[in-house]
Amino acid sequence: MVLDERIISQAIIEQYFKKLTEAIDTDVILAGAGPSNLVASYYLSKEGIKTVIFESKLAPGGGMWGGGIMFNEIVVQKSSLEILDEFEVTYTHYKDEYYTADSVHTTAALIAKTTKTGTKIFNLIKVIDVMFREVNNKKSICGAVIQFSPIEHIQLHVDPISVKSKVLVDGTGHPAEICNIVTQKMGIKIDSPTGGVPGEMPMFAEIGEQTVVKNTSEVFPGLWVVGMAANAVKQTPRMGPIFGGMLQSGKYLATKIIENLK
Repeated sequence: MVLDERIISQAIIEQYFKKLTEAIDTDVILAGAGPSNLVASYYLSKEGIKTVIFESKLAPGGGMWGGGIMFNEIVVQKSSLEILDEFEVTYTHYKDEYYTADSVHTTAALIAKTTKTGTKIFNLIKVIDVMFREVNNKKSICGAVIQFSPIEHIQLHVDPISVKSKVLVDGTGHPAEICNIVTQKMGIKIDSPTGGVPGEMPMFAEIGEQTVVKNTSEVFPGLWVVGMAANAVKQTPRMGPIFGGMLQSGKYLATKIIENLK
């Protein structure tokens, strides 16, 4: 077989164009490919809900890759093991209710299982704005505005494109980027203690783990928060490199969105 560089390039361009074209009108857009959004998209796609993730960095997975201080091991409590089992993640009992898992293996498993269900992950694409509509003086979010991350990084003046959805999820972690965009540019209040994004409190793992699922919710019509973005919006503590709450937050998000859409 003689390799033809032109065919290689053509294959990449045509197949990527096909994926992106299909993503222009979707059911759910998730901003950020952290563990919560990866879990959520898996359960959404299993129910036949068209789901797309836009991740601004090269590698999906958020902060899970690095474990704690670059020690690539994470902790998960017993109550979340059923999710690890669903994703075929290998874990080890440490003591009491604590279990550990290799962070690289876990992240790779989440990505593999999620994409296998049909979710499309577009890396190096950043959600930089939202689409909204107003009917009878009521505003709602109806999509996202996306740009290639390197273009944003070097601040080239290149217009972005828009993608339509029924639901937009802010899973951008600690900064809660999408909620900040909405409150600042639309002049509206979201469902938070201040109406804006007050930010997370300092670390208190027990409370942070409890609240991250409770905080997972629709904070404005069409806009949901999940994972650490939910704690930043609701002003509750961070929890560090224990990931049970993040996994449960993603599964809970999927459950609530499925109820809303169906």
